[in-house]
Amino acid sequence: MAIRFVVVGLGHIGRRHAALIAAHPEAEVVGICDRLPRQALDWPEGVPEDVYYTRELTELLRQVRFDVACICTPNGFHAPQALECLYAGHHVVIEKPMALTVAECDALMAAADRRGLHVFGVMQNRYSPASAWLKEVVDAGTLGAVLQVHLDCFWNRDLRYYRTADGEPHPWHGDAALDGGVLFTQFAHFVDLLCWTFGRIEVDRVVLANQTHGNVHPFPDSGMVHFRLPGGGLGSLNFSTVIWDRNFESTLTVIGSRGTVKLGGQYMNDLRYCHVAGVTAPALPPSAPPNHYGPYEGSAANHHFVIDNVVEVLRGRAEVATPAGEGRMVVDVIQAIYRAGSYPD
Repeated sequence: MAIRFVVVGLGHIGRRHAALIAAHPEAEVVGICDRLPRQALDWPEGVPEDVYYTRELTELLRQVRFDVACICTPNGFHAPQALECLYAGHHVVIEKPMALTVAECDALMAAADRRGLHVFGVMQNRYSPASAWLKEVVDAGTLGAVLQVHLDCFWNRDLRYYRTADGEPHPWHGDAALDGGVLFTQFAHFVDLLCWTFGRIEVDRVVLANQTHGNVHPFPDSGMVHFRLPGGGLGSLNFSTVIWDRNFESTLTVIGSRGTVKLGGQYMNDLRYCHVAGVTAPALPPSAPPNHYGPYEGSAANHHFVIDNVVEVLRGRAEVATPAGEGRMVVDVIQAIYRAGSYPD
């Protein structure tokens, strides 16, 4: 029998989840939930037109037999909707971020543990060939002692993102309760790569600013973060969404005692520099293209790896690739950055 999925939230990413599930030989979509009426939705490729559809999650839980719920709704809904599914006895796949607070993450983990269920995070940038290679060489000690790590994320998010085609405020982009800020919505994947590769960083000093988005959201759109690595090395994170017109770059420079490596490109998918003792820069396979959201773009479209892992885990053939504890770490770091932030006069 196929693994039965429902998709909660049928926006750009929800449609991608649904299409990938429908294309998987061991999975099927058996239900979809979205706040919009059925006729207003762009139905996902490969999903039968007669799949059960409702605008209410409680009705979906009551009417449909399934194994896994993919939570693809606005950030502020992730934790309460995932909890509702866990309480009803279902595994959950939660789009990034896992939640907006550590307390919500703890509640999700406790609910899953009590019921013997899995919480799968969506941190698809780990599947980039360049990121996977860097993780391998760091774990192997190839770079020697990691002395410095510098992460720079410079993206565009202008009125096209925060306004609808009619010029009205977007239903959740920039909303105080549903968005959470650019570190959660745009850059959580890169904070995850930091923690996944180097361990839980310790935030030291943070300067934040809302330079160009004061009329569309209450969050800082830019920040400079100094942090310490678990082994004592130094690190920095510079992030911003003030870039004009389109995303510029996302880069990660690692300085070790035996060499230096830099990942780069718009979505940190390329090995741009490798000068390490005894290492020849590998010829890595190309990464997946970015996700497209109309006039703007996001990180690499690696969601098929996530769905594959869910099926493999539920078949008893694999372990969870992105466990809840690692999703919690990302939320913990982002909360620490926002708490430590000061604003220039």
